[in-house]
Amino acid sequence: MGETRQTKTHEVLRGGPVGGTEQRSGERSEPDRSGVTPTGSSDHDERKAIAISLPNPEVLEKPLRRRFTAEHKLRILQEVDALTDSGQIGALLRREGLYSSHLTTWRRQREAGTIEALRPKKRGRRGRRRDPVIQENEQLRRENDRLAHRLQKAEAIIEIQKKISELLGIPLSHPEPGEDD
Repeated sequence: MGETRQTKTHEVLRGGPVGGTEQRSGERSEPDRSGVTPTGSSDHDERKAIAISLPNPEVLEKPLRRRFTAEHKLRILQEVDALTDSGQIGALLRREGLYSSHLTTWRRQREAGTIEALRPKKRGRRGRRRDPVIQENEQLRRENDRLAHRLQKAEAIIEIQKKISELLGIPLSHPEPGEDD
C-alpha cells in the first residue's frame, strides 16, 4: 500500500494518468497535499491570489465623525421643506447619506434659534466663566502683595541707613510733624 501511494504521488507530480475522479479502495478522497494541483499551479499561487483580492482587515484607531456645517444643515432642511411627494424625503436622505434623526435634531435646533444653534457644539469640559469683579479683585490683591513686598524692602533699607548714621555719628533730620513714620 505504501508503494501505491508513493507511485500515485509521483504520477500526479508528473501529470500522469491518476485523476481526481477515480477512487480505489483504501484511498483518501482528499486532494494531494504536495502543493501542486493537476493543472500545474501550486497552492501558494492560489493563496497569493486570494490574499490580494481580500480587503485590509485592519481597523482604524478611531473612526472619524462626520461634521456638518450650519450652511449644509440649512440647505438640507430647505430641500426637505420644498419636497411634496411621498418618498422624496427618503430618496434625499439616501442620496446625502443621512438619517431621519438628523432631520429631527436639525429642525429642533433651527426652531430653538439662529444659525448658531445649528453649529456643532464644542465637546469637553466647559471653561469657567469668571466674573469681572472677581478678576479685578484678584488683580488688585496681586498688586497689593507686590507693593507690600517693595515697602518691606524700602523699610529695611531705611533701617540700615539709620544704623549706619548712628555708627558714624551723623545726625539725621527728624520728620516734620505732618509726616507719618
